[in-house]
Amino acid sequence: MTFIADLHIHSKYSRATSPKMDLDGLSHWAKLKGIGLVATGDFTHSLWLKELKKKLKPSVPGLYEYNGVKFILSVEISSIYSKGGKVRKIHNLVFAPSFEIVDKINKELSKIGNLTADGRPILGLDVEKLAEIVFGISKYCVIIPAHVWTPWFSIFGSKSGFDTISECFGKQTKNIFAIETGLSSDPPMNWRVSGLENITLISCSDAHSPAKLGREVCVFAESLDYNGLFTAIRQKDKSKFLYTVEFFPEEGKYHYDGHRDCKVRWKPQETKKHGKICSVCGKPVTVGVMHRVDDLADREDGFKPKNATPFKSLIPLQEIIAEIKGVGVASKRVQNEYQETVKKFGTEFKVLLEAKESDLKAKLDPKLAEAIILVRQGKVNIAPGFDGEFGTIKIFGKQEELQPDNEQESLFNLQILA
Repeated sequence: MTFIADLHIHSKYSRATSPKMDLDGLSHWAKLKGIGLVATGDFTHSLWLKELKKKLKPSVPGLYEYNGVKFILSVEISSIYSKGGKVRKIHNLVFAPSFEIVDKINKELSKIGNLTADGRPILGLDVEKLAEIVFGISKYCVIIPAHVWTPWFSIFGSKSGFDTISECFGKQTKNIFAIETGLSSDPPMNWRVSGLENITLISCSDAHSPAKLGREVCVFAESLDYNGLFTAIRQKDKSKFLYTVEFFPEEGKYHYDGHRDCKVRWKPQETKKHGKICSVCGKPVTVGVMHRVDDLADREDGFKPKNATPFKSLIPLQEIIAEIKGVGVASKRVQNEYQETVKKFGTEFKVLLEAKESDLKAKLDPKLAEAIILVRQGKVNIAPGFDGEFGTIKIFGKQEELQPDNEQESLFNLQILA
């Protein structure tokens, strides 16, 4: 029986998050989706930490439990600092195996910046120094660079990142064994960079509301304790770390280059042809994930390492239902059918990943069953995201095109096939 983990979320104490991002909301939606382990997020925030200490009960070593769901102590830290003559804005996930260690981390970080202003604290702290502090407190802590290709706030971001992990982490590079690929990239894109050969790729939701839990996850063969979890990840143990579940990366909001306000959306080659300058406003475009991967890649598209962790690309069930019904995800019609569908199979991931096609066809509306099967096969139509705007996916029919400028090639009826 598989065990699903979502290792990057935020609490209600982070900016732009739902007030329902508390332990009740998280555990409720985790059980609906079939997620057995959820990151707490935001352990540097005093009010959230107080709630975690009050409600979480010890489970297996290094993990805690609430309402039948396991939790792992985590935080995303935003480091903004100058290095190599450039302002760097890097986000990292930090994991700790106990509240005692969390308290020690918070004590040290509170000397550097304000931990109460936001659940995801912003610190003027070099990432190498952050790692030195965290690993100096406990060798069992884990740091994983977050959404590593996002233009504005990531280790490889086009706006403020580095070209290699070692440039960023310096002497602490030896302690970095995994990265989070983010919603706008998938494993094959990362496989093109040989410098990531020995780095494990993980996928997480970065959820800001409970319903967004599980849009990307890691799937394990069994429930593991803290050390077992990260050992399986570090070693790319395929008997325990089975695969990741991914967004179609085109749906991520920084997949292509462009300018949202100017309705300019470009593939990397188009951006290069224009010298990275918007053909409408004359300002530099936001260089997206696909372009940045292309810049750093030293392998051909399609290369697959021998030790690569498998992956599956899916669309959340609520989004599938919303397309079929032609209404918004938050509508009552979508929510009602979502609840009914999950009830028939037990969890959302059982519907999306495990249910036999014959069972889907027997228990669901024919169009919904067909849609789920098409998604499993990767047969979807995607208008890629760009410059902070999520891409859109259609399972049936074609995308409506944006109005391109005169020189822009038509990009928007992209079909992703298995």
